[in-house]
Amino acid sequence: MQPRRPPAGRAASWDSAYRKPAFVRLADAGLFESPVLDSGCGTGEHALFLAARGFDVVGVDIAPSAIAKARQKAGERGVAATFLVADAMELDALDRRFRTVIDSGVFHVFETTEEVARYVANLHAVLEPEGLLHLMCFSDEEPGSWGPRRVTRDELRTAFAVGWQIESIEPAEFEVNGPDRSAKAWLVR
Repeated sequence: MQPRRPPAGRAASWDSAYRKPAFVRLADAGLFESPVLDSGCGTGEHALFLAARGFDVVGVDIAPSAIAKARQKAGERGVAATFLVADAMELDALDRRFRTVIDSGVFHVFETTEEVARYVANLHAVLEPEGLLHLMCFSDEEPGSWGPRRVTRDELRTAFAVGWQIESIEPAEFEVNGPDRSAKAWLVR
């Protein structure tokens, strides 16, 4: 499944030029360990933030233009992070394991049970035993129909029922470039 692309010359609604406060709080709380994978990193804000804090970070995205922008930002900021064009459905092809994985807005793009299961299996394949996944997705508590599909707590519990231990599912907010500038989300650890 390919993410929807914005019209030429416009930023995608998900491509904010800043990192999500929820991930900053997690970093401040010491809930990241190297190496870190940013799955669906977009233009790299989370990866660059963590790399600037000294973490070994790899950001992957299916969009070559997003990875090019992330690499450009890394060069401009003098931050050492690796950015690769890769499919989140084929993370096992990275042939590498990570202590921490971030998903900021990828999980909710998968629409079928099979797609979700395949993505979760790929996350499991690259996460070290006892590693941490920090996942933020659109919540079913977001009203209206703008944006990606909404995800329920039950869907998250079901998707991560086998081989995972869910520590928390908390309400959060995405700051986006859309009409309301924020959207209700779930932050899963």
